Amino acid sequence: MDICRRKFGACILAGLATRSFALTPRPKLLVLVVLEQFRPDYLDAIWGQVGSGGLRRLVENGAYFPDCRHLASSFPASSVATLATAAWPAQHGIVADSWYDRRERGRVRASADTLLATTLAAQVAAASNTRVYVVSLDSAKGDLLAGTPLARRFWMDGQGQFATGDDTPPWLADYNRAHSLQDLYGAEWLAVNAKPGAPSLRTLKYDPARPQDFYALYKASPFSQGAQFEFLGELLTREKIGQGPTFDLVCLVASSAALLGYETGARSPLMEQMTLQLDRQVGVLLEQLDRTPGQGMYDFVLAGAHGAPPEPFSFARPRMAVPGESLAQAIQRKLVQSRAGRVERYLYPFLYLEPTGSRVTEAAVAAAARAALEENEVAAYYTSAGECSVHDEWERRFRNSFHPLRSGDVMLSYQPEYVEEYGTGRGVSYGSLYNYDTKVPLCFFGPQFRAGVFESPVESVDLAPTLARAIGVAPPSSSAGRVLGEAFVGAEDPIR
Repeated sequence: MDICRRKFGACILAGLATRSFALTPRPKLLVLVVLEQFRPDYLDAIWGQVGSGGLRRLVENGAYFPDCRHLASSFPASSVATLATAAWPAQHGIVADSWYDRRERGRVRASADTLLATTLAAQVAAASNTRVYVVSLDSAKGDLLAGTPLARRFWMDGQGQFATGDDTPPWLADYNRAHSLQDLYGAEWLAVNAKPGAPSLRTLKYDPARPQDFYALYKASPFSQGAQFEFLGELLTREKIGQGPTFDLVCLVASSAALLGYETGARSPLMEQMTLQLDRQVGVLLEQLDRTPGQGMYDFVLAGAHGAPPEPFSFARPRMAVPGESLAQAIQRKLVQSRAGRVERYLYPFLYLEPTGSRVTEAAVAAAARAALEENEVAAYYTSAGECSVHDEWERRFRNSFHPLRSGDVMLSYQPEYVEEYGTGRGVSYGSLYNYDTKVPLCFFGPQFRAGVFESPVESVDLAPTLARAIGVAPPSSSAGRVLGEAFVGAEDPIR
């Protein structure tokens, strides 16, 4: 049998790495922090301002992958589900934050009930002598990451209080009373290291007639982000996580930056300030973990879920912010003129056509795709028949994104930095296939992982199998990723 030297060397390396990191003692605690809307260039922008205890400590002492790629549509729910399952939307079915259901003739929102693949958290929770905890800003994202009712889930409700399921721990009510949001009415968001008297970046105004406006400001601020980290610290203490005979997996889905990004886009100075606050919050959490369960007694993983586009400049917004309904009407007019079919619904980025009889014909799908591509704002398409207007890596990104039942008949990609217009006159949308949305950082820190910066691209589906290897459980059932063996102690630099 012929085998090239490079492949032979890689096989030997894989075997050595497996033996080596298999023998590394496994800590009884793994903390996974999933950061929604977090790009690697955010770290580059603040690097000169961070101390030694937070993000710098992770990057310089852990296995850091600055080019982790989510090679599919990067909606928040889709990205979290991919990290959780190690599968693409084409397999796990969470093709967007919501999609159109033809049978119900209505929108379906992403939820754990619609997830079509098992999760890493479910694998851990099903093992003997384990505990799994998930903390999130909203219940849906936490449920997607967990994927199992065996996980203890905590989330922030509409009034900024932490909630859980039926089995409420006795300490939770006291914690919520001690952390009332009334203390933040009118709070000022100040820049990190701001001088006395410096103007605030934003004020969390409270109007009793419109309390929802305050809660929206709060959840898109570092106050909310900090509250999630503080609650995680309280959970670690109260539940004695990592201190008993069990193996404990604790996950945090931090979403405040994503909510801010909807409003401001990726270019806003507020995003830089949010990242600086994150650095401090991570540092405080690491200090707590160093005390209990102690240094070398835990693994810590930081994973970006998705990025964000820049907000279009005001002079370009009329061109770059796409009214989806108007686009659908333009496609409809062309289909009617050619008698090729009709549009039933457009829900970005999916176009659903009206069936003729019991099905939508391939001719109608092809006509709709061609009609869409004639519109200036559309860059590419992929159809339910597998036809793609591009034939490079983008075709793979389309294919990874497309579920035959949920993705409609045609999936569209807008031009670079174009966004969906939701009628607010500002802000951005997530979910594109472009690098600004799909490229995120990934970092593994702890006694099982070695220090190093790995510039070669990896994929977001690699997270769960790598953690499964570190924990000692089987990867999720639909896993499409690989174990990042190069991240483990004892591995050698990969052969180039």
